Amino acid sequence: MVRTLGFRPSNQSSILCRATVIIKKLNNMMKLDKYKQNLTIHGNEVWSYTTHVATIDPVKEELHQLGWWSVTTQKHINYVANFLNLELIK
Repeated sequence: MVRTLGFRPSNQSSILCRATVIIKKLNNMMKLDKYKQNLTIHGNEVWSYTTHVATIDPVKEELHQLGWWSVTTQKHINYVANFLNLELIK
């Protein structure tokens, strides 16, 4: 039995399974329903209008915000974090 990062094997399997689901969602460019005109996900990058504003880490289940943004762009970032059930890291 191999243990890493202090997780029980069943917990580790659950994390890997969740990361796999997120990665599958990100394999293609995604246009999200609510903000389909101005919000896209390319691979693990979140784009608002023409700016890369956040990066998704599917293994840690985190969305890393890449700076401070306008109210509208922050709504886009928050929407992606909620849509993919990721913890937002500012």
